[in-house]
Amino acid sequence: MPPAPAYRAHFDFDIRFANGGGLSGTGFRLDLPSPELTQDEIARLLIVHLGLALVDEVELRGLRVVEEAHRGSRGVETVPDAAAYGSSTRIVDLSHPIRAGLVTYPGLPAPTITPHLTREDSRARYAPGTEFAMDVIHMIGNTGTYLDSPFHRYAAGPDLAGLDISSLVGLRAEVFHLEDAWDVGRRGIRSSTLADRDVRGAAVLLHTGWDRWFGQPEYGTGAPYLTGEAAQWLVDAGAVLVGIDSVNIDDTESGGERPAHSLLLGAGVHVVEHLTNLAAVPPRGARFTAAPPAVEGFGTFPVRAFAELPA
Repeated sequence: MPPAPAYRAHFDFDIRFANGGGLSGTGFRLDLPSPELTQDEIARLLIVHLGLALVDEVELRGLRVVEEAHRGSRGVETVPDAAAYGSSTRIVDLSHPIRAGLVTYPGLPAPTITPHLTREDSRARYAPGTEFAMDVIHMIGNTGTYLDSPFHRYAAGPDLAGLDISSLVGLRAEVFHLEDAWDVGRRGIRSSTLADRDVRGAAVLLHTGWDRWFGQPEYGTGAPYLTGEAAQWLVDAGAVLVGIDSVNIDDTESGGERPAHSLLLGAGVHVVEHLTNLAAVPPRGARFTAAPPAVEGFGTFPVRAFAELPA
């Protein structure tokens, strides 16, 4: 079943405070729970979203309500709370398929898949009408959609087998829809973009739209990334996992420094890179899972990442 239409308000505004002073904004966009809200109701929603107190008057100018995907406005409930899941859920697959020859990260080897036992050869080993295929995949851990454990960055950090599986399964997801940010050419995601959400105990998923280039030469250059100060903010705010639909969570064009990896993995915060299809997940209300196999002495491995939503 396709998701219900979502609506946003576009407007300029002037706010005057009862104790003096004011605040103005242009080209503002605000998620709406319904397209039927009055101008006064939208004004009150704006106050909640901005977290303002002692507001005297709000004037909205050029108000337009358009059908547009939600980006996650504070104070606007766009999906049911997780308690509404019950026994019926909808699954959104967030992983790229892995195939022989797939280039995930430019410069890293592509996987090869070869048969160990073909179906034809297996017929001589089993009863009539019974056959199997057994195949060998030769693959770097950084293939497809994958998870980085602390061992990927730090020799003393937990490897894949040492991860607490409860920190990988059914996490509350806070999805930041950030495609609009690239319209102005800014690549680095800063903490100010994330600061209006409570991310403690959550999987923070950064939807940049860069996955549209996955597998193509364009994927490797000019990609969005998480800044070091934003990574530190997420650590301090208590996030347990950070995922992105880009070529790397760090800026790979700034030399060999990797502040986001260093800060997040140093604090035990998992990193998932090369996500896809995040546009299908609402800002709030989903549960996120990305569990790799428990491989000892290994730091990175592909995951079948997915989101669960109330049906």
